[in-house]
Amino acid sequence: MVPLTWHFRDRTLHIGPRPLVMGIVNVTPDSFSDGGNFRDTAAATAHALRLVAEGADILDIGGESTRPGAEPVSLADELRRVVPVVTELVARTSVPISVDTMKAEVALACLEAGAAIVNDVSGFRDPAMIEIAKMFRAGAVVMHMRGDPTTMQLNPQYTDVVSEVTDYLQERLRVLGESGIPPEAVCLDPGIGFGKTLDHNLELLANLNSLAGLGRPVCLGVSRKGFIGKLCGRELAARDPGSLAIASFAAARGTAHVLRVHDVAGARDAAILLEAIDQHRR
Repeated sequence: MVPLTWHFRDRTLHIGPRPLVMGIVNVTPDSFSDGGNFRDTAAATAHALRLVAEGADILDIGGESTRPGAEPVSLADELRRVVPVVTELVARTSVPISVDTMKAEVALACLEAGAAIVNDVSGFRDPAMIEIAKMFRAGAVVMHMRGDPTTMQLNPQYTDVVSEVTDYLQERLRVLGESGIPPEAVCLDPGIGFGKTLDHNLELLANLNSLAGLGRPVCLGVSRKGFIGKLCGRELAARDPGSLAIASFAAARGTAHVLRVHDVAGARDAAILLEAIDQHRR
């Protein structure tokens, strides 16, 4: 893995050969994997702190499900879910806090509460989101998604999914740069499972090196996704081994730098082992 750095607010994260682990904290009733498990502030905060103890380098807090077919959440509900959790975590851990949101108002409230990263699955298409991230010098996780969560899996089609996703992310990187967000603050996400068929997902995973030329860290979110269940015949609760296999494959090839996962302990162990093996490369 080529060493990379990710700069945001007053932090610099160094990546490689060991990938970073981003722990998922869903404060939702309907997320596809763990919706309803951590709906209140106390439960979500306790879960997040467990992930830190397991080795999370970043915590990603979300208050709106982005599973296929998910209905939008009101601004008031999303703010009520995530801001208290972000506030608690900023006071109780030094791990950078990311907010997973498509709403500029939610990003603003969370950054004001001390979050450091905005993870926007809509790719910062809202100019207001760009302005807010720039104002706070926040980290930006920019993802590719065809359509929106409600419609994204309704017959997604591409001529060449690898080149189209790469071109899209390159264009977003250019737009953000021209708007005042430096490339060093950006992490790119190919959006596995977001407006892609099974074959599209596999093509992207096999060719993630196409993003290397963009010179930015790649965030890979495959944890417990439906295509793993389809290929392996596993229900949600049994998809962590398959998720870890894909994340490890991509990290070992140097094509994934931030692993967004539910199983932080497993991803941390994989990251340590990958680094140890890499140190003995001849």
